[in-house]
Order: sequence, then C-alpha cells, then structure tokens
Amino acid sequence: MSGLTLAAETGADISLSGGNLTLIIAVGGIALVALAMAMVFRAQVLAAGEGTENMRTIGLAVQEGASAYLTRQFKTLAVFAALAFALLFVLPADDNAIRIGRSVFFLVGAGFSAAIGYFGMWLAVRANVRVAAAARDEGRDPAMRVAFRTGGVVGMATVGLGLLGASVVVLIYRGNAPAVLEGFGFGAALLAMFMRVGGGIFTKAADVGADLVGKVEQNIPEDDPRNAATIADNVGDNVGDCAGMAADLFESYAVMLVAALILGTAAFGAEGLVFPLIVPAIGALTAILGVYITRPRPGENGLRTINRSFYISAGVSAVLCTLAAFLYLPGSFDELTRVDSGGGLLASLIGAVPEPTGDPRVIASVAVIIGIVLAAVILALTGYFTGTEHRPVKDVGKTALTGPATVILSGLSVGFESAVYTALVIGAAVYGAFLLGGGVTVVSLFAVALAGCGLLTTVGVIVAMDTFGPVSDNAQGIAEMSGDVHDEGAAILTELDAVGNTTKAITKGIAIATAVLAATALFGSFTNAVSTAAEKANQNETGEALLGLTGVLNVANPANLVGLLIGAAVVFLFSGLAINAVGRAAGAVVFEVRRQFREIPGIMEGTGRPEYGKVVDICTRDSLRELATPGLLAILAPIAVGFGLGAAPLGAYLAGAIGSGTLMAVFLANSGGAWDNAKKLVEDGNYGGKGSLAHEATIIGDTVGDPFKDTAGPAINPLLKVMNLVSLLIAPAVVALSVGDEKNTGLRVAIAVVAAVVVAGAVYVSKRRPVAIGEEAPEPRTVQV
Repeated sequence: MSGLTLAAETGADISLSGGNLTLIIAVGGIALVALAMAMVFRAQVLAAGEGTENMRTIGLAVQEGASAYLTRQFKTLAVFAALAFALLFVLPADDNAIRIGRSVFFLVGAGFSAAIGYFGMWLAVRANVRVAAAARDEGRDPAMRVAFRTGGVVGMATVGLGLLGASVVVLIYRGNAPAVLEGFGFGAALLAMFMRVGGGIFTKAADVGADLVGKVEQNIPEDDPRNAATIADNVGDNVGDCAGMAADLFESYAVMLVAALILGTAAFGAEGLVFPLIVPAIGALTAILGVYITRPRPGENGLRTINRSFYISAGVSAVLCTLAAFLYLPGSFDELTRVDSGGGLLASLIGAVPEPTGDPRVIASVAVIIGIVLAAVILALTGYFTGTEHRPVKDVGKTALTGPATVILSGLSVGFESAVYTALVIGAAVYGAFLLGGGVTVVSLFAVALAGCGLLTTVGVIVAMDTFGPVSDNAQGIAEMSGDVHDEGAAILTELDAVGNTTKAITKGIAIATAVLAATALFGSFTNAVSTAAEKANQNETGEALLGLTGVLNVANPANLVGLLIGAAVVFLFSGLAINAVGRAAGAVVFEVRRQFREIPGIMEGTGRPEYGKVVDICTRDSLRELATPGLLAILAPIAVGFGLGAAPLGAYLAGAIGSGTLMAVFLANSGGAWDNAKKLVEDGNYGGKGSLAHEATIIGDTVGDPFKDTAGPAINPLLKVMNLVSLLIAPAVVALSVGDEKNTGLRVAIAVVAAVVVAGAVYVSKRRPVAIGEEAPEPRTVQV
C-alpha cells in the first residue's frame, strides 16, 4: 500500500495515504448527509397538523415536563462529567497530546450523547400530538408515517454524530486515533448510562404509580385525565424511551467504533483504521432508504411494514459492505503493512501466534454479514417471545384466568427461557466471527468487532423503530386525555401502540446484542492494552506471573475466581438498585395520587382538576436522587478490582459481567415485554377483557415488568461498556503500579480501598432511604383508599 508506513510494534503511528484520507473525508461527508436528512425528516414531522386546542394543551404540558426534567438531569450529570474529565486527564498516555485529546473528546462524546437524547425528546413530545391529530383527521398511514419519521430524525442524528465524531478524530490523530476515541466512547457511554437509569426510574415510577392507583384501585383507563400521574407517565415515556434509548444506541455506536479501530489498527494496519468507518457509513445511507420505504401496504399490519423495511435495509447493507470489502481491502495479509499480530507479551502468554492466513476481504465481509444476520435473528427471536400473536405471550395472558401469581410465574419463565436462546444466538455469532481469524487472536477479535459494526449498519432503522413506540403510546394517551379522538382514530392509535410495544421490545433485544459484541471487542482491546503496558514496564520474562493472562478465566486461581464472581455480582447489584429505586419512587407517586383522589373534590366526577405537576416533581426529584449509586458502582467497581487484585482478576471481572449481564438484560427485557403485551392481549377482549379479574392480574404483571424492561434491563447495556472502558483506561496504571517498590503497592491498595469504600457508602445510603421517598408520605397502614 503506497503511502502507508507502519512500525512493527503495537501502538506505532500510522501515516495515511491520500486515498485513505479521501475515504475518511467521504465518511465525514456521509455523516453530514445523515444530519441533513435528520433536518429534512424533522421539518416533515413539524409540518403535520397539531389537532384540537385541547390536544395541544395536553401536549404542551408533556413538553414542559420533559424539558424541565432533562435540564435538571444534565445539571446533575455535569458534576460526574467534570470528575471523569479530571480522571482522564491524570491517567497515563503515550504523550500529552493524546491525553489532552482523550479528555477533550470525552466531553465531545458526552455532549453528543446528551444532544441526541435531548433533541430526540424535543421532537418526540411535539410529534405525539401530531400523530394523534393525523389518526383523527387523515387515517392510519399518515399517522404511522409521522411517528416513524420522528424516529428517523433520531436515527439519522445517532449515526450522523457517531460517524462525524469518529472521522474527525481519525483525521486529526491518525494512528493515535484509537487512544483518543477511548475518551469519546467513554463520554458517550457514561452519559447514556445515567440517562438510561434516570429516565428509566422516572418513567416507570410514574407508570407503576398510575397503573396501581388508577387502573387497579379506581378502575379507570390507563390515560384517564382524572389520574394525576398521567402527564408524568407521558413525560416519562419521552425521557426514558426516546432520550434514554437514543443515547444508549449512540454510545453503542461510538464504543463499537472505538473497539473496532483499536483492534483494526493492530490486525489490518491503516486499512483497519479506515474500513470500520466505511461499514457504518454504508449503514447511514441504507438507514435513509429504510425510513423512506416504511410505507404500509393496503390492509397490512404496521409491524410487518416496519419489519420489511428493516430486512430490506439490512440486506442492502450486507451487499454494499461486501462490495466495499472487496474493492478496498487487498487479497492477502502480505499486502497489508500491519502491526505485530498479537506479538510481544500477549503472544508469549497464549502461545506461538501463527502468521495470518486467508483473504482479508472474505474475513471482513463475512464478519460484517454475521453481525447483520444477528440483528435479523434477534429481531425475529424477540418478536416471538414478546409479540401478542405468538404462543409465549398468549400463554402468559391465559394464566391471568388464575390470578396475578401465575401471570408473574409464566412471565418469569418466558424471560428465563428467552435469555438462553438469545445468549446462544449471540454466542454463536461471536464465536463464528472469532473463527474467521484462523487462530490469530487479534484478527479474530477484529472480526468480532466488525460483526458489531455490521449489526450497527441497522442502527438508524433500529432507533426509528424504538422511537416509534413511545411516540405512538403518547399519541394514544393524548387522544384519550383530550377526548377529541373517537372510533376509527382511536382504533388506529390502539393498533399503532400495540405495534410500538413490540418494536420497543425488539430494539431492546438488538441493543443488548450490540452491547455484548461491543463489550467482547473491548475485552480484546483491554488484553492488548495490558500486554502493551507490561512490555513498556519490561516485564516480558515475568509477565505471566504478573498478569496471569493464561488463566484469566482459570477459576483454580482464587484471585481470578473472586474477580469473576464480583463481575457477575455487580450486574445483579446494579439491577437490584435500579428496580428498588423505581419501587421507592413509585411508592411516593402512589401516595400522592391517592391523596389527590381523596382530598381534591370532584376528581372522579370530572369537575376537579388533578395536580399533575406534583407527580412530575416527585418523579424528577426521586429519579435524580437515585442516579449516583448505580453510576458510582459502574465506575468505581472496576477500579477497586483492578488496583486491588490485579490485571488478570480485572479481566475475569469483565468476563463475569459480560456473561451475567447478557442473560440478565435479556431476561429482564423479555419478561417485561411479555407481561406488557399479555395485558394488551386481555385489553383487546381476550380472557374477560378490560375490567375483569384477568385484566387486573395482567396489570399487576405489567407493573412488575415495567422496571424490568424499561429501567434495569436497558441500563445493563451501557453498564457493560462503561465498565469495559474504565478497565481499558486504567489498564496501563494498574500494570505500572503492579511492579516496582513497595510504595507502588501501597498506592495501589489505597486506590482500591478508597474506591470500594465509596461504593459501599453509596449503597448503604441508598438502602437507608425509606420505601417511599415522598416528603409527606403517610405510613401505609394509615392510607384509606
């Protein structure tokens, strides 16, 4: 490759040729095209009619609540961002330019993640009323188009900002771009995790509180305006599902690119720095296609329309990525000027590393196709376990005839079973991609990262599918609260809401698969970082004893076993903290809604107006109060393990977290989705219909599933990537302090102890909070319903 110079050691600088620079600039241009299309779709959404005055008034209340919440949330998160910025600045790097760039692009990544979440929410709360108006005045197809184009705006912004950030870093830093992108990915992941946790607590506290008092105790519809929690529930859908999911998938996008560029540089050299950018750039173009072709055929179910668009855009992506691989990559590894393939310490620890063989074009294209196929399989698998037309949800709905206990048991069963199949599918994809490396570890790990990039070619459509759900849900809520949409329009919105429930469940499954692939690729980047740091410390001869990399998962080593168990345990603790936070905040909502029904005259008769703002305030205050503990756990637990036990136990910690996190996330998401759609099944007239004992049983199941599928489950995705990125960033310091004099040992242990004490203190404070955080919440025994 003319113009390419690459030293034969890991981390060497790469000089890009004019042709490669042109390609990277073209990728940046495609990013700008995606952002331009986002503006086009936005204009189309805002051009739609807003309906009646009553509908606009309700929509405005939701807009104000969502904007106020996110503004307060970002002020809270600014403190964490400042601390993380300072931490990145003091961590070691090859030179000052990289350290400064890493810290600056941490802020860029965090800013992009926040911007996508905020502007996604901004448009969604304005699209809600427009979808309701379109269903009322124009029919199903225009309503569906407005809802999906709203998602298209968020999808285009996600891929556009992700590609723009990565391409700018590569243009500026060239061969050092992967190190700088670690900061970019960390910023995106950290903000996404907080937005997922905070938004999830908000939305599910309002949802659970509204259901328990309104639907169960007062026997009124879900979005009845007499329920004081309805506005908060609609606000929560936007700050949780729209803002949170958009930020989640953006950070998946950014983090996967980080891992792909790190491993690609080691495996393919300059081509490995460019090709991972070409793949998602193609995905950005096919996402535009996917949004435009989402047009229902006469009499066609909305879910089938959306699925068809997804499959077509995924298929086109597979063809174009294959063509790109064969046009750009050479036909043999001899034509690549690469870094040492897993050499140095890593090679000495895992045995002799053979020279790569095979055709890089075939390896790259097959890896990308594996990722695209994985997305399609996850879509079908999740749809089967959570769709109302399939047996699992029908069985859950039927158990409602025998009460809430059997509904909960059957939903748990669906979650457990689906987690096994999903994990096997993801595992098969990871292993299939890994085999493409032909025994060369770094090439195999790069293939896994490329599979993740392949999956991410569908992100634009995935985000559109996900945003479609809460927008349709809120449109139905506005229609019901306003009372201005009747008969045919109401039936259209009910259908779109049911479709949205399934698309939300499907996109959660794909997001989980993305998280696992990204975490696996980052794990490979972590081992390379540890190896490089040990080489610099001149530990070639004692590296195996120091790092134990031959036994990262050798549970005969007690330190590794402890690391593995802690990694798995952190996922459980994180999930428990998130669900418990929803329970406390929902308790405060229940007390407040009960108080209003009891003390405000005429609410049930429709002559008294509920105090909606008080419930919004409760959800805002309590969700932000609960952010700190899960965030500190995600950041400080790897630090405590790494500095306390060493690099190998930290690797085992990550493996334990990835394994348990995959199963836990799928279990929580699919069990919650099954309970939700079982409730919809009964509300459609099955097993007694609305108001029956079976309906009440499914409502209980749905309230249990709400924090499962919309708080704890989705938050595990960014949790895995935050922990992997923290481990990647601290790996050089962990290795450096693991060698040398006793002063290093003392400092290392002190860091671990401080991190562990802070986590323990945060958990203790969290557990000391009352069950219901409402300032004036009475004791449960004194409440009269």
